[in-house]
Amino acid sequence: MAKKNKGGSGVPEWLVTFADLMSILVCFFVLIISFSIQDKQKLQVVAGSMRDAFGVTAKSRRNGIIEIEGIPQRDYLKRVAALESQTDTDFANAPHNRKTKQGPEANTHDIERNQIERPRQFALAAASLRQAWEELPDITEISDNIIVEETEDGLNIMLVDQDGRAMFNEGSKFPYETTRRLLAKMAPVIQEMPNRIRITGHTTAGQRTFDPNYSTWELSADRANSARQILAEYGVPSDQFEAVVGKSDTEPLFPNDPFLASNRRISILLMAEAPPVPVDHKP
Repeated sequence: MAKKNKGGSGVPEWLVTFADLMSILVCFFVLIISFSIQDKQKLQVVAGSMRDAFGVTAKSRRNGIIEIEGIPQRDYLKRVAALESQTDTDFANAPHNRKTKQGPEANTHDIERNQIERPRQFALAAASLRQAWEELPDITEISDNIIVEETEDGLNIMLVDQDGRAMFNEGSKFPYETTRRLLAKMAPVIQEMPNRIRITGHTTAGQRTFDPNYSTWELSADRANSARQILAEYGVPSDQFEAVVGKSDTEPLFPNDPFLASNRRISILLMAEAPPVPVDHKP
């Protein structure tokens, strides 16, 4: 009796199983790639076909008398009438674009202009000042002595004393050479601004002067006036100065520590107001 050939074509059984597994993996990766690259329009078409096939109904959402979709909630609405829209302007031939309604309108408007010009000028002035100061060789050592901040009153530039690094000689109205160079660099930038200038001098509490008849009131005022003289020397016109004030120790920068060296300072304020007449106006 002849023996059956169990081997068949001679291919091992495990190889067939392995080939089936590889085919399944290939199909799996093809599906992954096809899902990762989606066509939204085709997906919407398929979703719509599935919705129609299974009879999915839209959910009704209501908000008051009128539904969100625009369908009335009630079958019959009572006392519904169109309201007349009130115009906010009188139409004229001149166009005016500061109204809530556009088109040819009267030159009266109820929308306030956006006040962006003044902050832009102050931002440019602050950037120009920093750029001018960076040209000084020793600006790194005195960078902590310079404070530039925008307040409700305007752009405030303060030259403050630090421990071991003062802006003025002790008890004197005369500034150090570094302070003089700082003010000289400020002058061309301030000269280009239309704002008036207020310079205020401040001292610390308990500060003494060499002359008993010369108080901190005179000292703070003289230091502010010295700063004005330097700015005027380097081009700032005299009619641009609004005031030169000495406050002594009445307005410390750090009220919790009135004896702190940083309370000694010169404040140069570019006032946030339009000058009464242009700076370069000549009647």
